[in-house]
Amino acid sequence: MFQRNKKIVVVVPCYNEALGIQKVLKAFPHKDFSKIKWCLEVIVVDNNSTDDTGKIAEEHGASVLVEKMQGKGHALLSGLKNIPDDASYVVMIDGDNTYHPKELLRMIEPLDSGFCDAILGSRIQGKMKEGSMNITSRIGNWMFSFLVRYLYKSNVTDVLTGYFAWKKEALDLLLPHIKSTGFEVEMEMITKMSRLGMEVYSVPISYHPRMGQSKLNHFKDGLIIMKTLFSNLNWSPQKDNDTTRPEPYRHFAPKVA
Repeated sequence: MFQRNKKIVVVVPCYNEALGIQKVLKAFPHKDFSKIKWCLEVIVVDNNSTDDTGKIAEEHGASVLVEKMQGKGHALLSGLKNIPDDASYVVMIDGDNTYHPKELLRMIEPLDSGFCDAILGSRIQGKMKEGSMNITSRIGNWMFSFLVRYLYKSNVTDVLTGYFAWKKEALDLLLPHIKSTGFEVEMEMITKMSRLGMEVYSVPISYHPRMGQSKLNHFKDGLIIMKTLFSNLNWSPQKDNDTTRPEPYRHFAPKVA
């Protein structure tokens, strides 16, 4: 049972996603959210697209931000730093139509019930459509996910997913510590959430072949992701000169009467 009168804000970082962004925006379950009296807002961050990504997003009702600094990390942070204060939950989803917005409530339910602080959509636990992930990506994802579970004692099963959901207060604590500019941003968020003591879990999602060309360089970006994984092993908030919260963030579920 969902608590009523909540606001959820979705951030969609995009670079030349004109082929996919229309399908993504049309798929958001606005009627489902209206039934439980929730407000759903979508922010598309256009990262210097040379196609009509931004125009298409505006035509389909999304708020559009333009981020001039190139890189997924720059685009994502631009969106996350513009979340309204009255948001209850924040979601990140890629704009290439590989993830399904209709699974949004599945992502939010564990947060709304007080079970955890952040949720990652797991393609590994869910159903991957044929052609959605090549063998190189599968092997890399399995390796990175295993290392994070082992080294960080984490519960997540898919560390390279592009589908995240946070309680707003958890994201507020995480955001000042995120410095990544590229595809390593997911790894930085996951490892630092672990070091902050957040309760992070995975839920199964579906995964579909992308629309448009992938911007990921498996070798180059893979090395940066690996470096991020190991460099954050000894990270702590104090190393970012964080004086506002010297103790790690801890999850507290709501009391049940």
